[in-house]
Amino acid sequence: MARDTDNPAPETSSRIPVAPVYTADDLPAFDYEHDLGFPGEYPYTRGIHPTMYRGRLWTMRQYAGYAGAEESNRRFHYLLAQGQTGLSVAFDLPTQMGYDSDHPVAEAETGKVGVAIDSLADMERLLDGIPLDRVSTSMTINATAAILLCMYIAVGERQGVPLERLTGTTQNDILKEYIARGTYIYPPVPSLRLVTDTLAFCAGRLPRWNPISVSGYHIREAGATAVQEVAFTLGNALTYLEAARAAGLDVDRVAPRVAFFFDAQMDFFEEIAKFRAARRLWARITREQLGARDPRSWTLRFHTQTAGVALTAQQPDNNVVRVALQALAAVLGGTQSLHTNARDEALALPTDESALLALRTQQIIAHESGVADTIDPVAGSYYVEHLTGEIERRAAAYLERIGEIGGMLRAIETGYVQREIGEAAYRDQQDVEQGRRVIVGVNRYGAEGGPPPAILRVDPAVVDRQKARLRRVRAERDGPRCSAALAALARAAGGRDNLVPLILEAVRAYATVGEICDTLRGVFGVYRPPAVV
Repeated sequence: MARDTDNPAPETSSRIPVAPVYTADDLPAFDYEHDLGFPGEYPYTRGIHPTMYRGRLWTMRQYAGYAGAEESNRRFHYLLAQGQTGLSVAFDLPTQMGYDSDHPVAEAETGKVGVAIDSLADMERLLDGIPLDRVSTSMTINATAAILLCMYIAVGERQGVPLERLTGTTQNDILKEYIARGTYIYPPVPSLRLVTDTLAFCAGRLPRWNPISVSGYHIREAGATAVQEVAFTLGNALTYLEAARAAGLDVDRVAPRVAFFFDAQMDFFEEIAKFRAARRLWARITREQLGARDPRSWTLRFHTQTAGVALTAQQPDNNVVRVALQALAAVLGGTQSLHTNARDEALALPTDESALLALRTQQIIAHESGVADTIDPVAGSYYVEHLTGEIERRAAAYLERIGEIGGMLRAIETGYVQREIGEAAYRDQQDVEQGRRVIVGVNRYGAEGGPPPAILRVDPAVVDRQKARLRRVRAERDGPRCSAALAALARAAGGRDNLVPLILEAVRAYATVGEICDTLRGVFGVYRPPAVV
């Protein structure tokens, strides 16, 4: 973590002490074959591909979406024209929470932190002119993930793209919503059912789609340490695979398509070590604990986003430097895809100009720095290998404790995970307030600011436009077909059938996100979180 240089006992963000110098004596039990190995080989400490970036650069996938489908579609085309190599869609809060834009609770948030998607008509506009057989799309969506995936499939059908050629990811990680974000709808058990139904559907129909991206990013943004990010993320992933196995799915049918999503924070070497430790620990968990036999099941494939919580509203140009360092740590840690935050995101959604600068940051790292020329250039560093081992050991200890509690679901229900994160966040904030952790421009080196930068403002007319489109959709769709599809979904939700095909039929009938979620709310109920003390 950033620190006061007068502090005689520096430590990482995970409270791992940092010695003045590291030697071979700090790796007394280090075994090359067991702990490191070769790139593309178990335990994948050095990366999951033998050639890594010499064979193919990471996917540059800038997170984008705001206002309505038209505005976001324009931003997608702009970024693709500037060299972005994959889409990453941000949805607004009503879409994430299962409310249509004309719902009373939705108006203040429609189109504000992402794009508003109410029905297939919006998704068609969002992806207009985007060739789904050639572009990989990641969708940051959780409680309504199955619905948005079905909309994507339906657009692909209209483009004539077979299911087996659709490539992308739905985040679909509902457990971290109970831990860190709060955009859940249903109680945990039916929510897990929707996740496993999506895993099963994709395993049989969408072989190139990642039906879940287990997210440590939001856990870290809530205040977790690097060790906690690894432990709680892998704990959630274990829960999903165990739920899939309980539903009759073989681990080797599901695990190869499980992806991960991590934060890149400011402690440069700890972040590099974190990614390497997570890969190694996951390989050992899937092979030794879950008994997976397919080597693809052992590989931890992950997307990285630079740390939103590290951005400052004060002196926002400083964020360009922060993001560059975080992105470099992600690349040296072996990420498969990367989003770099824009300098103005502590103030608002990024402008075209700031989004372009964030993309150029990745391109400069890729093409000018030389770090992609050799595979895992940090391997063998006494400090990095020491940190990698220490993070793995501490994360494994967390997982052991979670197992003693009864697993991640029980650890979440009892508030254990939330308390651990809350205590870590409190300690970190105390460090900032007392000056032990330096944030340039915030608690040191402040300066009188100049004029505020131009920021993106969402046109209030978006709300009226969304409401008008909803009225048209409801007036023009086949009403009896839509009603029948929703009734069939309600019946299936009360049983055990896979719900994804029924959601897909409702989507094709232009049922809205809110109507589908209300149907499921009527069967599953809604979740009310317990107090965590």
